[in-house]
Amino acid sequence: MEIPVTHQLTFSHRTLDCSPFRSWGAHVMGILNVTPDSFSDGGQFTTIDEALRRTETMINEGAVIIDIGGESTRPGGRTYGKGAEAIALETERSRVIPIVEAISTRFPDTLLSIDTYKPAVARAAIHAGAHIINDITGLRLYPDMALVAASLDVPLILMHSIGKPGEMPHEHHYENVTQDVIAGLQESLSIAEEAGVKQLVLDPGFGFGKSPEENVQLMNDVDHFLNMGYPVLIGVSRKSTIGALLGSRNAPAPVDNRLYGSLGVTAAAVVKGASIVRTHDVRQTVEFLKTMGTTLYA
Repeated sequence: MEIPVTHQLTFSHRTLDCSPFRSWGAHVMGILNVTPDSFSDGGQFTTIDEALRRTETMINEGAVIIDIGGESTRPGGRTYGKGAEAIALETERSRVIPIVEAISTRFPDTLLSIDTYKPAVARAAIHAGAHIINDITGLRLYPDMALVAASLDVPLILMHSIGKPGEMPHEHHYENVTQDVIAGLQESLSIAEEAGVKQLVLDPGFGFGKSPEENVQLMNDVDHFLNMGYPVLIGVSRKSTIGALLGSRNAPAPVDNRLYGSLGVTAAAVVKGASIVRTHDVRQTVEFLKTMGTTLYA
């Protein structure tokens, strides 16, 4: 199968085939939150030694990309308590840059993504050794992020979301969630393409201002996003929608009991064409996707 140019992410030391429907199922992006307050693993990997150990584990388990984030987007509510608050640029930079430097030095062949919507943090992280920018606001807050990605010639992940990250949760009414999310991502794409970004990845934003029913619809409609011409990333790992699907809105399954639900939703999205999966549970997801992909696409 010929790989479309837009589905190849190219780096100085490797090229990553992100076209859908391959025998490996999808590439796995391991989550490394270097925050004190993330909903699932906050406070666990805030030192350089802890981050290096966790990174080594995820690499050995099969992660192709490590996504490093220094600001939580934990929603407020019954399950998680008070939602995460936005942090100052310098605070975020001081959290992530030393860890990016340490990981890139220890594991130079591993692809690193910086999970930030602040252009200054993204630029510093790329200079420190990261390879990809992951903007969960899809350029809504800081369109100049596109100029950073273009000037540094790095891939940019555009996620659909609404509101500000420090004001979760967000309530929103969608007339048609898939069409509305596509329209939002198209606006982000226009900004990125006009700025000259050559390598782009789209993320429908599972869980960000969408109801459980809307999130399920998005995963069933991943193939609609493929029509936009770029690889699709999904991040469903341990999220509240998974808890609600396994339990109920008022009594969701605990965070630690959401693995199999996360894998079930992942399967639906990958079968529809997602080629990158962001997860906390790397080994389980890698093994699941490998066997699923080999069975379906060999």
